[in-house]
Amino acid sequence: MKIICVGRNYVEHIAELHNERPDEPVLFIKPDTALLGKEFPFVIPDFSQDIHYEAEVVVKITKVGKYIDAKFASKYYEQVSLGIDFTARDLQSKLKEKGLPWEKAKAFDNSAFVGDFIAKETVGSLDQLAFSLKQNGTVVQQATTDQMIWKIEELIAEISKYFTLKTGDLIFTGTPAGVGRVAPGDSLEGFLGDKKVFDLIVK
Repeated sequence: MKIICVGRNYVEHIAELHNERPDEPVLFIKPDTALLGKEFPFVIPDFSQDIHYEAEVVVKITKVGKYIDAKFASKYYEQVSLGIDFTARDLQSKLKEKGLPWEKAKAFDNSAFVGDFIAKETVGSLDQLAFSLKQNGTVVQQATTDQMIWKIEELIAEISKYFTLKTGDLIFTGTPAGVGRVAPGDSLEGFLGDKKVFDLIVK
């Protein structure tokens, strides 16, 4: 199982981090050790002083695929959820300044969390799927998937050009504006539409 993540897929998030809008999807991978078990809290690692949450719609791949045509991509996943791409923003900034890879900032142990999966047929149009993240009861991120630069099927097609997709692979489809810092004691709640798909405590 691998975790493929998409960066810079929402215009307002690109602006808030002062990044350039890409001409094609920005892709990076987290190892399977990045996946945080649902029974555990997220523990802030000691190598960062600025861990940020990034809420993202996540799809789970259900069959092997390579060079998938976008018009057939919907056949390669059956469920969606909401996840968090935890990012060591201080490390990422230093690495970006030096033109170095992001792995230390993005792919560290337990840096990926995924809520309960829901059958995609039950959530309505995947091109207009609403999602949100609450931090200590306050909504901090809220968007719909029609704000994506590249839609889910387009992402699957693009990713499969470079990486063979296998059953169980997870695709994090990008985060909207509103990312922010987490602190010990924080409570994070994720929603697809009105349905809560996770509760997560930060320690």
